[in-house]
Amino acid sequence: PEEVVPMLWNGFRIHVFGALGMLALTVWAGLRFMRPWLNQPRPASTWKHWLALPLVVLLVVFSVRSTTDHRPANPAMFALTTDTMVNTLIMNSTWTVFHAIYNLQHEAKSSEIYGEMSEEEAMQQLREMRALLQDHRPLIGDANLPTFTRQTSTVHRDKPLNLVIILQESLGATFVESLGGRPVTPELEKLKTQGWWFENLYATGTRSVRGIESVVTGFAPTPAQSVVKLSLSQDHFFTLASLFKSKGYLSEFIYGGEGHFDNMRNFFINNDFDQVVDKNDYANPVFTGSWGVSDEDLFNKTHEQLMKHHESGQPFFTLVFTSTNHSPFEFPDGRIALHEEPKATENNAVKYADYAMGQFFRQAQASPYWKDTVFLVVADHDIRVRGDDLVPVKHFHIPGLILGADIQPRVIKSVASQIDLPTTVISLMGLDAEHPMTGRDLSAEPEGLPGRAMMQYGENYAWMEGEKVVVLRSGKAPTHAVYDRLTKELNPQEPPADAGVMERRALGHVLLPSILYREQDYHMPDDRPTVER
Repeated sequence: PEEVVPMLWNGFRIHVFGALGMLALTVWAGLRFMRPWLNQPRPASTWKHWLALPLVVLLVVFSVRSTTDHRPANPAMFALTTDTMVNTLIMNSTWTVFHAIYNLQHEAKSSEIYGEMSEEEAMQQLREMRALLQDHRPLIGDANLPTFTRQTSTVHRDKPLNLVIILQESLGATFVESLGGRPVTPELEKLKTQGWWFENLYATGTRSVRGIESVVTGFAPTPAQSVVKLSLSQDHFFTLASLFKSKGYLSEFIYGGEGHFDNMRNFFINNDFDQVVDKNDYANPVFTGSWGVSDEDLFNKTHEQLMKHHESGQPFFTLVFTSTNHSPFEFPDGRIALHEEPKATENNAVKYADYAMGQFFRQAQASPYWKDTVFLVVADHDIRVRGDDLVPVKHFHIPGLILGADIQPRVIKSVASQIDLPTTVISLMGLDAEHPMTGRDLSAEPEGLPGRAMMQYGENYAWMEGEKVVVLRSGKAPTHAVYDRLTKELNPQEPPADAGVMERRALGHVLLPSILYREQDYHMPDDRPTVER
């Protein structure tokens, strides 16, 4: 609405008045045509009207939902092509405008919550943090692409590898025994010895779309909704697919549920993904529940797709999103020894999801695409993020694993964020790249550094450096604390002597993504928005 209304007024004023005139004329003609019926005397009995009422209500509800599917219509349902304009033409224009107006409530500005800072100072905070972490990648962007970075791969390869990201639904560290959780992920525990294992990896938020935002776009969190659902990021917004497109890769999203859920299909298709595979593309699924087909079916389809890509010879990027660990926790019988009774619990669902993933990796390791592919396994968030702390840090702790090809075992002990994963895997793929992502390349970072992570919890924003944490809040002074990884407790403390330095650093890092989004400065150089805002 912010750009459409001025555009219509300044460039299409005659058309707008003409359309309003035609609308008024149509209403007048309709009323004139209907006058004989409108003037007829009404019958004394209204029982026919009451009989018709349920049908009218049903038709109204159906019209509002616009579908008989599990969820009501949203823009993602109409993302049928990779052409944004074609997808837009499918939708009703009036509905599109009102949907955009409705979504404005989710576009919170960080500066209105935490305080003001110029873009120049926010960028300076980013540079200083990079220097502290010995990140020597040059920033090569201009005013329109301030975070644009040149990244030289730390691993030389004659041919860059493929990439598969497995985003595990709600798999917090609370389900991983070696991270202090319950023993329900034995397959992950076996796999962690075969690749890069992250001991102190933290999610950026509490929703799946926030995990997608971090892992697929490298975009840092804000108090607004994830960019997967915000209006200005529905096209010309950077994703890994944007980067890989310029390198000749095919990019796809594989999901066992409805692809339009949480606007995923629309966001992916309009931002350089070539195809979306969802529950409608599974011929004979082993099991179908409320959230779609089982993780077994998901991984069987993934293997099928990877074999197809390998045989075609085209490099590929595949994003896989699981769904078993979600209420009502449905999965096929006879696959696992239940962790507890009854069957439909989160612990059993996680154990089944882990089983399905283990089956897939055994198949993948025996397949020809294994030697040419890097795999990233990471959670989107923990299952229930809550607690008495301003930000329950222990529930942001998630597992992460990079394996495949010739990846050698390594344990990453420094504090890391989900936004560090895409920048790290492209380096391990052997891909030299230029991109706007602000995450670290952990393959180039010296060991022993404290690291950093950021966590968005409602309007509270936690910035962590090593064990030190500062929490920014709306209308209140920042709070300082120390996170104890053994007890998993966030212990408040008095602001240290250099508290202001860390507070400004946190403020810069939460304001910068909000600025980049608002100014539409997060894209590839040849993919600028077509409408100036």
